[in-house]
Amino acid sequence: MRMKRNSFAGSPTPSKNGSCTYAATVAQAIESRRALLDRALAQLAERPGVLALIAAWLVDTLRRGNRVLIAGNGGSAAEAQHFAAELVGRFKRERAPYPVLALTTDTAVLTAVSNDYGYDHVFARQVTALAGPGDLLMLFSTSGESRNVLAAAEAGRNRGAAVIAFTGQRRSRLERLADLTARLPASDTTLIQELHTIVTHILCELVESELEASRGGE
Repeated sequence: MRMKRNSFAGSPTPSKNGSCTYAATVAQAIESRRALLDRALAQLAERPGVLALIAAWLVDTLRRGNRVLIAGNGGSAAEAQHFAAELVGRFKRERAPYPVLALTTDTAVLTAVSNDYGYDHVFARQVTALAGPGDLLMLFSTSGESRNVLAAAEAGRNRGAAVIAFTGQRRSRLERLADLTARLPASDTTLIQELHTIVTHILCELVESELEASRGGE
């Protein structure tokens, strides 16, 4: 027996009226999200200085051949992996890979450290093993208060690495530990995460443009 297209076994096909209701809800949600993002991006555009400093720090670290380590929890863990993937792979240009590592990907290390030392040490232990003077530790946290991210920042400072934080708009303990913090103009967790992604893409484009332009002139 052939199934009707767009139907699922055991589930009713949505009615036309139901589809219209969903469409209206989706349209309303998109419009609401656009308004929030527009306001946040307008505020961010008025203060580009911190992101410019972060871009310069990131470019300088990679130009010297030093390492960039990135970490975060939950959605911020995904952002750490996203950032690393763009820089190890490519963003928009064909070029050599950059030495960037997300500390959220090795399940054996994550589970061993969590089991043996506690989850608060899951990033700090890796930072202590991998970071050194001249390296850069980039930490994503919507709250700026996650204990394992704070421990990572302390470990980075102890190892002589520079620490850069990406948070929401409120001040946090992570900001006090970081050398530089991008406090993005949002308090809602989902909006902060969306802004983190936008900032990640801006930084990737700046890094590629700057590093590849300088190599082209060699």
